[in-house]
Parts: sequence; structure tokens; C-alpha cells
Amino acid sequence: MNFHDKSLRAHWAASASRSGRETGTYTALVLQGGGALGAYQAGVYEALAAEDMRPDWISGISIGAINAAIIAGNPVGERVKALRTFWHRASSQLLYKLDEPIGFARRAYNEASSMIASTIGIPGFFNPRFPPPLPEWPNDFSRLSLYDTAPLRDSLLELVDFERINRGEVRLSTGAVNVLNGNFVYFDNFERPIGPEHIMASGALPPGFPPVEIDGEWYWDGGLVSNTPLQYVLDNRPPCAMEVFQIDLFSARGDVPRTMADVAQREKDIRFSSRTRLGTDMSRRLQQLRGAARRLAHKLPEELQDDPDLKKLLACRPEGPVAVMHLINRPRGYETNSKDYEFSRMTVDEHWQAGKADAIYSLEHPDWIDRKIEPDEIATFDLAGDRPRG
Repeated sequence: MNFHDKSLRAHWAASASRSGRETGTYTALVLQGGGALGAYQAGVYEALAAEDMRPDWISGISIGAINAAIIAGNPVGERVKALRTFWHRASSQLLYKLDEPIGFARRAYNEASSMIASTIGIPGFFNPRFPPPLPEWPNDFSRLSLYDTAPLRDSLLELVDFERINRGEVRLSTGAVNVLNGNFVYFDNFERPIGPEHIMASGALPPGFPPVEIDGEWYWDGGLVSNTPLQYVLDNRPPCAMEVFQIDLFSARGDVPRTMADVAQREKDIRFSSRTRLGTDMSRRLQQLRGAARRLAHKLPEELQDDPDLKKLLACRPEGPVAVMHLINRPRGYETNSKDYEFSRMTVDEHWQAGKADAIYSLEHPDWIDRKIEPDEIATFDLAGDRPRG
């Protein structure tokens, strides 16, 4: 259960009383993986922080785990500043900023920027190995990668207070994959102490980044199995009303590719937007099943109220309505397959501002403000897709 002294239920009760738009609403922030696109999540969080929304639970994978750790590992008033420090350090101004480049010029700019990142690395994040490991030359498993992520460890130790995380003021969970058995696991501060290695394991995408050893086991990026932690949050949520801010960096929807470059980008979008809609739909069906079982229970005679099959049906999902605000980093015409490692300051700032604008638009949308959800309903609100784009 919880390695802290208090129980999960006691924590849920305390946090639910202090968070959300209404009394008793528990708030979760769900952050997908996506490399340089993660600046979008930082912009979303800035908008949420401006509304004094304080998540009770933050769950992330890959870059989402890094953003989650920075948020959970800082005081409320310092979180946006810490995010800015990380993203300012990671973004590059080696290329001269163009004045509103469009079309081919912007695509060429982004490709040049991503080439710089892949060649010389990203400050505070990763450095290229020299010499790089040869395909058939044996090496220590911890060094079988194109890049060394020691700079990321230093950044995490500087920007994240892990003692604060492990006090359990905010629940933090990050997803990774066990290299040897392929099992997906979550490192959760309600189950174990969290350190920088757990965050790095969630973002250890091969062959770029090295595996991370934890308690004698090796781990890679959770995005290899599922790039969103939404299902974990919905499966383990508390039995109360809940708001989920789900921030995706790859869009499942897109246009028909026209070039081979478009094919590569679209394939990546589909692969890493993995299971978001599947998870939401599955949880909605299970929630409906629980509602049906609850209604059936009222119709059954007293001698069947303790039937084990009925109890199993009633326990298939926690009770309480769930409102999911789905915020998606939408593709831009100038982006290419390298968008998740394109760290130019201009593009990172654009992602940040897009996330902030999408969040503000969605928070102010009448459908969100005036929402009404049934007691056993999971409702998803994808509102920012209608936002006018400049």
C-alpha cells in the first residue's frame, strides 16, 4: 500500500477537500511523452496555475515524467519558474531566429535545428557519446545508447526537490518498461520513494537514451508500450468526483500524407498517440457497467444483495463522475518527423504559448464551465480544437 504513515483514502479525502472547482473534486494532471513537444505541457500548466488549480495527482511518461517531477517537486509558487528554467536551458538559439518563416523555409529551419540537437546534444538533457557504440561491438548495457543522459540527472537534482515528492503532498507516478520481461510498470510515490532514476527510466527511449537500472532491474521509456498514463490514473483513482487534465503531445487525428516525410511524421503521431482514445472509451464502458450494476442492485431481493458476482460488478470501477479535459498539441504544417527533438528556442516558445492558449480557451469554454455529468459518467471535453489559430 502506501509507504507513508497515512492511508491512500485519508490522503484522497484531505486533498479532495482542497482542490478542484467544487468541494470534493479530485484533480489529476496526465502528461504524455513527446520530447521537445513537452513545452506544450508547460504552457498548459502555466494557464492552470494562473487559475490556482493545484493537481492532487500528476502522472507522466517520458518528457511528461520530467515535467511532472518538476511540478510535483517544487512549491506551488515556484513551479512555473522551474519549468521555464528547464525549457530555457534545453532550447537552443544557435540558429538565428527568422522573422515569421513559413512554408519550406520554416521546415528547413526546423530540420537544421533538429540536426544540431542530434549532433551536439541538448544542454541539461543529453550529450552524444563519442565514439558512438558500434552495432555489433559488445559493451556494458548502461552504455548501449547514442546519447548520455547524465546532464538530465544533474538537471533533475537541481530543479526537483525529491524530499518534497516523497512527503506525498502530491501523488506522482511515472511509467516505464522492464527491458527483460517487457512488462509496463509505474513508479508511484504512494508505493515507494521516488528518485531521479525513476524519472530518467520513464524517458529512456532506445536507442537514443540508455536504460536505467533500478533495484537490479533495467528499464526503458514507458512510451514503448503506452505513451499515456491515463488508463493507470482512471484504474486507480479515488472514489469521488474527479477532473482530469489530459495533455497529449501527438495527435491521433491527421491528414493524408503527401510525401514520404509526411508518412514518417504521421506514423510517429499514430504510434505515440497510442491508446488515448482506447483507454478513455474502455473506462467509459466500465463506468457504464458499474452504473448498470448499481441500478440492478436496487431491483434485486435482499438475499441477493451480498452475491459475490454483484459485488464484483460494483467494484469494477470507483464511484464518482470524471470530467476529462483533453488538450492536444495539434500538428503544424511546417513540422516534420523530427519535431520531438527540434529544440530551437523559437519552436519551444511556440509550443509553450500554444499550450497556454489552448488551456485558457478550454477553461473559459461554456461547455466546460457549465458541464453537468451523471454520477457514474466519464465525459471527455476536447474543446481547443475549435480555437481560432493565428
